[in-house]
Amino acid sequence: MTDPSGFGSGSRLTFNSPLSDDRADRLVAELAAQRPATVTDFGCGWGELLLRVLQAAPQARGVGVDLHGPDVERARGIAAERGLSERVTFVEGQAGEHLRPVDLAISSGAYQAFGSIPDALKAIRPIVNPGGRLLFACEVWERSPTAEELAAMWPGTTIEDCLFLPELVDHAVAAGFRPLSIETATRDEWDRFESGFAAGSEEWLLANGDHEEADAVRAKLDAHRAIWLRGSRQVMGYAYLTLGVPGRS
Repeated sequence: MTDPSGFGSGSRLTFNSPLSDDRADRLVAELAAQRPATVTDFGCGWGELLLRVLQAAPQARGVGVDLHGPDVERARGIAAERGLSERVTFVEGQAGEHLRPVDLAISSGAYQAFGSIPDALKAIRPIVNPGGRLLFACEVWERSPTAEELAAMWPGTTIEDCLFLPELVDHAVAAGFRPLSIETATRDEWDRFESGFAAGSEEWLLANGDHEEADAVRAKLDAHRAIWLRGSRQVMGYAYLTLGVPGRS
C-alpha cells in the first residue's frame, strides 16, 4: 500500500542530499564556468542540481537518469515549469546504460548504480571528455563509528559501507581524476536534510492521527529518526568532490 503521508518522497526537500542553496549555487557557478555542452546526472532524483546547471549554462544540454519513476516525473514537471524541457531529457532506467561522453558528469549519492565507490569512479572516468568535470558526492565517515552506533544504523551496516574522506580522494585520483575541490556538508546541512525528509509525514500524522495507516507511518518515522539521532548523526558525513580530467595534450 502506498504510504498516505508520502514518507520518503522528498516533497519538502530542494535537494535529495545534505546540500544548502548557498553551496549549490557556488558549485553550479563553478561547473557552469567551464561552459559544458553536455551534462549527465547519474541518480538525478528530481533533477534540481542538473536543472540549475542548465540554467547557469545556457549552451548545455542534459540527461538525468534515475530508477525511481516518481522522481523522474517530478523532474520533468520542474523542467517544464522552468522552460528547460527542450534542453533536458529525464530517463527512468539504469545508469550503466547511459555512459555517453560528456563535458560534465554528476553523481550525488548514486555510486551504488555502478557497484562500489571505486567502481563508480572507474566507470565514469572514461566518459568525461578531456578538460571536463565530475561532481561526485557520497557519504563518508567523519569518525569511526562505535559498535553501538553501527547497531543503531540501517540493518546490516558495517564500517566497510563508507570510506573516510582521504580514502575517497585517493580512489578518485587512482581512477584518473584530479581533485579541484574537496568539501563536506555541514551539520546544519545534514540536520535540515534529515528534518526535511520527515517533515511532510510528521505534519500528516499530526492531522491524521486516527487514520488506519497512522500507526504504520508513526513507526516508520520513529525508526528513521532513531537511525539518524542514535546512529549516523555526527558520525556519517557527506563529501562533495569537484574532479577534473586533464585536457588534450
